[in-house]
Amino acid sequence: MSGAGSPTLDTDGSGLDVVIVAGFWHDEITDGLIAGAVRALEAAGASYRIVRAPGSFELPVIAKAALEAGADAVVALGVIIRGGTPHFEYVSSAATDGLTRVALDTGKPVGFGVLTLEDEQQGLDRAGLPGSKEDKGAEAADAAIATVRALQLLRARA
Repeated sequence: MSGAGSPTLDTDGSGLDVVIVAGFWHDEITDGLIAGAVRALEAAGASYRIVRAPGSFELPVIAKAALEAGADAVVALGVIIRGGTPHFEYVSSAATDGLTRVALDTGKPVGFGVLTLEDEQQGLDRAGLPGSKEDKGAEAADAAIATVRALQLLRARA
């Protein structure tokens, strides 16, 4: 498990509108990710809403629509578990590349909380549930807020 060396981010989300976009697959893990993102956004003072996507493949188009509609940032949450076919690689790559493209095309942050897993236990360990070792939903939300603030700083000095 990663997590060692994680940064402590100074997140102030006051005045920010953040959309959590989460897939429907693997309910227990996804619900944990959403709960972690909500905890982080509430602690930061950001306003937020949750929009659900059919799966991780659809996250980029919904994230782009949210940002184009005025959201300051998106927190993208999904769960992709490896199976016996190349489907895992295709969906993982499409979600990752798509969300990166959305961030670059819109100039707005996408907090990346898409878990690519070998098995369900890895997701349970990372979902921010009681007994989890990590809280990737909260980490993605914190990263989105911190990136908004970094971009604001850069744009103010331009």
